[in-house]
Amino acid sequence: MTRRDYLTTLGAGFGMVGLRGLAGAERATDPLVPRAPHFAAKAKRVIYLFLNGGPSQVDTFDPKPELDRYHGKPIPAGNLRTERKTGNLLKSPFSFRKYGQSGIEISEIFPQLGACADDLCVIRSMYTDRPNHEPSLFLLNSGDKLPGRPSMGSWVTYGLGTENQNLPGFVVLCPGLPVVGHQLWSSTFLPAVYQGTYIHSGEKDPAKLIQNIRNQKLTPEQQREELDLLATLNRRHIKQQGSDPQLEACIQSAEIAFRMQAAAPEAFDITREPEKTRARYGDTDFGRGCLIARRLAERGVRMVQVYFGNDQPWDNHDDIQIHRRLAAQADPPIAALLQDLKASGMLQDTLVLIGGEFGRTPVVEVSGLVKVQNGRDHNNQGFSYVLAGGGIKAGTVYGATDEFGFKAVEKPVHIHDLHATVLHLMGLDHTRLTYRYSGRDFRLTDVAGTVVKDILA
Repeated sequence: MTRRDYLTTLGAGFGMVGLRGLAGAERATDPLVPRAPHFAAKAKRVIYLFLNGGPSQVDTFDPKPELDRYHGKPIPAGNLRTERKTGNLLKSPFSFRKYGQSGIEISEIFPQLGACADDLCVIRSMYTDRPNHEPSLFLLNSGDKLPGRPSMGSWVTYGLGTENQNLPGFVVLCPGLPVVGHQLWSSTFLPAVYQGTYIHSGEKDPAKLIQNIRNQKLTPEQQREELDLLATLNRRHIKQQGSDPQLEACIQSAEIAFRMQAAAPEAFDITREPEKTRARYGDTDFGRGCLIARRLAERGVRMVQVYFGNDQPWDNHDDIQIHRRLAAQADPPIAALLQDLKASGMLQDTLVLIGGEFGRTPVVEVSGLVKVQNGRDHNNQGFSYVLAGGGIKAGTVYGATDEFGFKAVEKPVHIHDLHATVLHLMGLDHTRLTYRYSGRDFRLTDVAGTVVKDILA
C-alpha cells in the first residue's frame, strides 16, 4: 500500500484533514469552462421564451382570411384529427396588421412585438408528433416524446460550456412549474453539472429568489477549505467504488453554489435596473423573468429559458379571448428584451426563441369538458414559432399552413429541424454533438433533423 492509499483509508479517511496537500486536493477541471464550437458560431447564447400551454397560431402570427369567410361553417374537406371533439370553423376575434418594412402580419394583441417585425423570423409551418402536452413538452425541450433525454439547454452547455464560471450555464425561470416540471430541464444521462438551475421567478424579493445563497456562519475562505476537502474525499470514493452520478452531482452543485454567492445576488436583482426599464418589462412574473434573462445573458450565461407561467396558461380550450389578457402580459417584456439586446449590440449573437409546445385548431372545441364554446383544441399539425437575432434572417416569414391554419403544408419544420438549426447557429453540428450512454450514441435530434438553411442570415 502506498503512503497516499494508507492516508486515504486511515481512520475512514480522516487522516487527510491535516494532509490535504499530500493527498492531492486539487479541484478537477471545471466542466463548464468555455469550449470551442465545431465551426464558427453566429450565436453565443440562447434565450428561450416558452409560452407554455399552446398559443394559437391563427390568433397570433398566422392570419387566415378564410376563417372569416367560413366562420361557423364546417371545413370543406372535413376536420383533421384532434385530441378532443371539435366543430365548425372559428374566426379569430383579433385583427391583424402589417408591421415594419418587411410587412409581416401580426395580431393586434402583440403590437409592441409587431413593432420589432423587421428583426423577426416567423416560422408558420412548425409541426410536432403528439396533440397533448406532456409528450409535446418533452419533444420541444429534449428531442423525444418520452422522459429520459437531456434537455436542449443541457446539450448546449455540454457542447460549449459557459462564459461565466460564477453562474450556472443553464438557468430556468418559472413562477411555479409547467406541466411535467423539472424533467423538462434535466440533464438525465449527461453529467449532472449540465442540468438547468431552476429559479422561482414569481418571487419579487431578490433576497428570496435564491434561498440560502449566503452562508451565515463561515467565511468564503473557510467554505473553500471545506469544499476542497470534501471534493477530494468524494472523488477518491468514486475512484475506488466507480461512477456515482448522484455523488458527482452533489460535488458539482456544491461548487456552483459556492461560486454563485458572489455573482448571483447582483445578477438576479432587477431593482438595480432603472425604474423606466423595469416599467417597460412590466411588473409581472413573465416580465421580471425576461428582464432577469437579459441580465444573465449579459453576464455570460449560455442559455436561459423563461416559462410564461405556472402549469399551462395558454391552454385556452374554453375561450380564445383569454389570449388577449395573456398577450398583454407577454407582449411588452418580449419587445423590451429584443429592443434592449439590439441597443446593446447583443442581439446579433443572442438567439431568441418564442413559442409553445404546439398550436391550436382553427375550429371550435365542442367537447363536454368546456363550459364556454369559444375556444380551440390542441393542434400539433401546424403552428408558429418566432425567432430573432443570433444569425437568423430578419424580417422574414418561412413556410405556411393550409388556408385555414390547420396543417403545415409549405416547407414544414419538425421540432428536430428546429433543434438542428439552433445547434447550428451555436456552431454545433447536431450529428456530432453526441454522448455515449447505454451502448449507443445519443444526440438532441435523435436520428433526424435538418438545418433550416433558408432562415439563416
